[in-house]
Amino acid sequence: MAVINCPSCKKKISDKAKTCSHCDIPIADIDPEKMAFIRQTNAIKQQQSLMTHSFIAMLLFCGGFLFFYLQDAQPNTVEYFASIGSAVIGFILYIVTRVRLLLLKRSK
Repeated sequence: MAVINCPSCKKKISDKAKTCSHCDIPIADIDPEKMAFIRQTNAIKQQQSLMTHSFIAMLLFCGGFLFFYLQDAQPNTVEYFASIGSAVIGFILYIVTRVRLLLLKRSK
């Protein structure tokens, strides 16, 4: 008896199981068409998740940038370091998320 990943939820299940104990998908009755549909659905969910992360990173960047200029943060203050840190972290997260999204699209 081996342990495999469920094609739908990617959790570990027995290869002898007829259904996944986590998502209740019938493992024994999966045909290639249904397997392709499950893979496509999972890819779309992952892409949407990455787009959400990208949006949050952009908000973090813009928030830090706008706070820096609109509040006129003085150097060596908490506001200054928080706004610069937020902008830098947001920018880095945005770039990393966009690269992950590009790699996901290329893997299709």
